[in-house]
Amino acid sequence: MRRAPALSFLLVTVFLDMLGLGLVVPILPALMTAVAADLTAAAFWSGLLGSVYGLLQFVLSPLLGRLSDRYGRRPVLLVSLACLGADWLVHAVALSPWPLLLCHALAGAFAGTNTVVNAYIADVTPPEERARAYGLIGSAFGLGFVAGPVLGGLLGAVDVRLPFFAAAALSLANVAYGWFVLPESRPGDRTTALTLRASNPFTAIAVVLRRPVLGRLARARLCSDVSRMIFQSVWAFFLTYRFAWSTAHVGTVMAASALAGALFQARAVGPIVRRLGDRRAAVGGGLVSATTLLGTAFAAEPWQLYTILAVGVLGSVGGAAAQSWISRTAGDDEQGTVQGALTGIGAAAETVVPVVAGVVFGSSLAYGSAGLIFVVAAAFAAWSVLITARC
Repeated sequence: MRRAPALSFLLVTVFLDMLGLGLVVPILPALMTAVAADLTAAAFWSGLLGSVYGLLQFVLSPLLGRLSDRYGRRPVLLVSLACLGADWLVHAVALSPWPLLLCHALAGAFAGTNTVVNAYIADVTPPEERARAYGLIGSAFGLGFVAGPVLGGLLGAVDVRLPFFAAAALSLANVAYGWFVLPESRPGDRTTALTLRASNPFTAIAVVLRRPVLGRLARARLCSDVSRMIFQSVWAFFLTYRFAWSTAHVGTVMAASALAGALFQARAVGPIVRRLGDRRAAVGGGLVSATTLLGTAFAAEPWQLYTILAVGVLGSVGGAAAQSWISRTAGDDEQGTVQGALTGIGAAAETVVPVVAGVVFGSSLAYGSAGLIFVVAAAFAAWSVLITARC
């Protein structure tokens, strides 16, 4: 009886997290311009906020995961959500960039939602059902991505700060909902060490990477993350450059793709992984992702791109299967620690990859090779598949 409300809350949490982010993404440039006085300063501060957030998430994610092993998932998750709500609230009322930087840094330091959600699912879900549960989480993520920008654009048309108030309200309401609804998935283990060495992100990541199977899965996850972040960083720019699409057209295609992926993850991932097993599903999904990225690089007509996107939806099975495999490889008493280390790896990549991808994409335009960056992304996806196949 405890698992139903727990999984429901996790799905709502991920959906609202992504919905809140989607609410503010279309409006963030306008807010930063208003706060920082001009567009140049706004771009600088936006980049600085993103880098500081990613850096602190990298530094403290392993510690948050370890805290959830020691004290339980529930308090860490609720604190993370509360900090996120406070961050959006400060965005809504700030008159200068400095309060934004300080509060966004705090939100990055306590950005443990993904870490705790993945560990929580491992706690409450039988191994054979975890791929389905992670698929549902991916579906909630996608639906939030679809709904957020639409609502954000509508609210931002009324007032540039209104989406931030809405995002804060959603996050804080989720804290209240979790306080009354979310049960603890594990009581915690006070014998879990909280030494400086154990909480050091480099040490925590190194410990995971040294383990035979888990280390390979972590490296494969890193390559997959790099591939995904390359895609996300330049996707809209690529569509605008190659097909001369308007922002409305780009947004519609992105929303349709996200919605199709969400429906597929909700309905099909579980049965596919049960039939194939984690390993084959992870390899198969990775191959689909690598192929579609390579196809995107050479797509010359819109119909070709639409076909590639439709096929690419199938690749989402790989991420859920890999996450399920990782959770089965980690021990019950270290789910938070392992997930925290993986979040730290992802945060490090997220801090570096978008900048490098933007530079490579911009440089490639001078040679008429806009698709080159997707060849690079496909190479990382293929590398991930090779590592996974060896596990």
